[in-house]
Amino acid sequence: MKGMTDVELIRIFMGESAQKAGKPAHELIVEEARKRGMAGVTVTRGFMGFGASSFVHTAKILRLSEDLPVVVEIVDIPDRVADFLPVLEDIVEEGTVLVLKGRAVMHCPMRIRDVMSREVVTVEPGTPVSQVARLLLHKGVKAAPVVDKNRIVGIITGGDLLQRASMDLRLELQTQLSAEMQDEQFQLLQTKGLAARDIMTSPAQTINVKTNLSQALARMTGKDIKRLPVVDDDGKLMGIVSRVDVLRSISRAAAITESIPELPQSLGRTAGEVMFQQVPTASPESPLTQVLEQILATPLRRVVVVDRDMKVLGIVVDGDILARLSRQKKTGLLGSLISALSSTAELPAGIEGSVREVMNKEVLTVLPEAQLTDVIRIMVDKGVKRLVVVDSEKRLQGIIDREVVMRALAAGE
Repeated sequence: MKGMTDVELIRIFMGESAQKAGKPAHELIVEEARKRGMAGVTVTRGFMGFGASSFVHTAKILRLSEDLPVVVEIVDIPDRVADFLPVLEDIVEEGTVLVLKGRAVMHCPMRIRDVMSREVVTVEPGTPVSQVARLLLHKGVKAAPVVDKNRIVGIITGGDLLQRASMDLRLELQTQLSAEMQDEQFQLLQTKGLAARDIMTSPAQTINVKTNLSQALARMTGKDIKRLPVVDDDGKLMGIVSRVDVLRSISRAAAITESIPELPQSLGRTAGEVMFQQVPTASPESPLTQVLEQILATPLRRVVVVDRDMKVLGIVVDGDILARLSRQKKTGLLGSLISALSSTAELPAGIEGSVREVMNKEVLTVLPEAQLTDVIRIMVDKGVKRLVVVDSEKRLQGIIDREVVMRALAAGE
């Protein structure tokens, strides 16, 4: 049969009363499988059966209180099954775990409702902007729908905070500051007296929960949107979907089978075909002031550190330099750098040191011939937006980022 792929079936036999850490064991298995992106899980409740004790369990009217049998079934590719077995070993203390090999046609869910995040950080129109910024930073999210009576009236992103609230630093850089300096940033926002309604993007772009993944991909790239609130037919907020959610779903489906019609045809393209070739570089001895100028001049917001033969030695981002000054507690210099990073002032004098002192030597790389399926998998698994492209000798070839991957996938629909 066309589209058949090698799979393994995990079948777990246990009692309904089996527990782990105070929770039903079968529920915990489902939660862990979903968290790890398994292809699918089914839980079946039996009406009669017995286990090693030979005690018969039945759902007959007079025996409803008995420990009924439960069967949990998980189907996925062999590698994912192998990774999940240690999790099961920790959860299943009573029962039987079978692993069966097989072949299957995997029709994976490719709709927004299956990939969206259901836990959404929301704010009300009257929420102070300083509170919104704190919430986004502490929750580690990049956007918050503005909701009035469970209806979306707008959305606030990091870009809104920068452009409409004049916040000095983007959220991901705020994490490099000390708690005291973060408080100063929030207090500055508070003095402006702005509320969510004053800076939100309205109306917010939303997407229906029944939309398929290819339509979401086209919508995000066509409108240059990084995340979309998900609503039902009545406009009620159901969740939020980001570019990472879309890429994760595509990566998961592509790892199982290539026969899903919704998978972009351009997944077979390579990193070398879509990468940025104009990448700013520096040597380990380059002064930090020079590198900062390069970082501010490129949308990539990073500089690759190379030797004379263009072999990659490390990478520097603006947050590395910000973190260094924060650790050194050079408050005045740090404040000047914050102003420069927010494009409101020139680079401060007095930033000493070389690239070698701040560069990150652990650089995630891919070869130019790596297919986009591999690029996406690394980005999703490692939680990064960009990868450095190198040849077999580790010489710099370019950079590929999440945005260019999304556009390449949308173009190949």
